[in-house]
Amino acid sequence: MRLNELRDNAGSTKTRTRVGRGIGSGKGKTGGRGVKGQKARSGVAIKGFEGGQMPLHMRLPKRGFNKPNRLAFAEVNIGRLEKAIADNKIDAKKPIDADVLIAAGLVRRAKDGVRLLAKGELKSKVEITVAGATKTAIEAVEKAGGKITVVAPKAKNSDKAAE
Repeated sequence: MRLNELRDNAGSTKTRTRVGRGIGSGKGKTGGRGVKGQKARSGVAIKGFEGGQMPLHMRLPKRGFNKPNRLAFAEVNIGRLEKAIADNKIDAKKPIDADVLIAAGLVRRAKDGVRLLAKGELKSKVEITVAGATKTAIEAVEKAGGKITVVAPKAKNSDKAAE
């Protein structure tokens, strides 16, 4: 077996029909599109067209709202925090903040701040500073004997305010 002898299995590929290559081919002249009219032309888009009637997708009401200046948090579960402490990626004796979490690889970037969530179990006594935390996450940290400080998240347009 050589590279120049490699072939597909017989019958595994089907050759493309070359349309518009003469009447004798069987797909000549109109190219399998029938006769004249909108569908015989290129650029046809009549799937959503309802004969001039208002299309269904435009008759249905709009729903919901996406807040344009909503804060985006990097989320960390206490279970992942405990695992990082167990793997010696984070020192539990030192204060933990967004920079420590980024260095440990728990979050990729801080975004508008780090938010602590309560999934998992925390056994280590930690002192952590975050931009947000759930009630159960705060309870879990305090139950383990730790201290949690929730600071205000960074303003969305902080660079514009500084100018």
